[in-house]
Amino acid sequence: MFRYLKQYHMADMKAMLHNQRTPHHRTTASLAGKTVVIAGATSGVGLAAAGEVARFGGRLVLLARNAQKGRAVQARLEQDFQAQVSFFLADFARLAEVHRVAEEVACTVERIDVLVNSAGLHSTRKIHTEDGHELAFCVNHLAPFVLTHRLLPRMKQSGATRVLQVNSQGHRFGGLNLADLAWRRRVYSGLRAYGASKTAQLLSAWEFADRLEGSGVTINAMHPGEVRTGIGSNNGPLYRWYQRRLLWRFLGDARVAGESLHYLAAAPELEGVSGRYFNRTHPEKPAPHALDRALGRRVWERTMELTGLTDDL
Repeated sequence: MFRYLKQYHMADMKAMLHNQRTPHHRTTASLAGKTVVIAGATSGVGLAAAGEVARFGGRLVLLARNAQKGRAVQARLEQDFQAQVSFFLADFARLAEVHRVAEEVACTVERIDVLVNSAGLHSTRKIHTEDGHELAFCVNHLAPFVLTHRLLPRMKQSGATRVLQVNSQGHRFGGLNLADLAWRRRVYSGLRAYGASKTAQLLSAWEFADRLEGSGVTINAMHPGEVRTGIGSNNGPLYRWYQRRLLWRFLGDARVAGESLHYLAAAPELEGVSGRYFNRTHPEKPAPHALDRALGRRVWERTMELTGLTDDL
């Protein structure tokens, strides 16, 4: 990360630090009559967002890879908020399952007003999926890309629709190398692999925003804040001990992220706003390498190849 610091302007760094200290915006805007799809809804940021959507009257479509946890969250939201909740099972480490669940949701759900891509992970060791993708890149970038792309026809039918990509300040770690996305020729770094996945997600968000202009669908990315989540729980016992006993002591409640996502999903003043990066709810300039539009077009093309999608937006 440090070699990228020289690319920053001091004003951007001051704004980033200011945003970290400034309370997030909230809204009382209702989601009644709106359907919100949340990927990664059984813990952390996704779970907090689901609670806020239910609290403000929205219908929920939950996607998760653990059936038992998913059904439990569904039951709790139905009981606590009398919310209308549907649950779909999918493992984001398997792109075939993401294609399948996207088709199921598109065929089952009549309208989609908000899509929240919050499924994500951080891996301390190099793992390849059954398709040969580096695990974090697959779950954090390729899978939400597929879900978003496949659900866009349904979202366009719903009118003003918002896509929210749960990103991270971790994109500032860099690590994106289109010649070695699977880390087969480089020494693996969990932080830089995570940064690569989040950088690719941001670069693709700008491409989505350009292609969706005038369609009624907006797309924005957000850093959910320094909050306690289960990200990294897939790692070994030493990391999990560090996470729960040390790291979590310095992190806030995930409800901050849930409230921020409700604001981004429902606030009237954000209608029509697209192609932006938010630190919780504060507009912020991402890292310079995540604003390279020429690189973004190459990421888009490579992602199309890796996911088997057709560039027909």
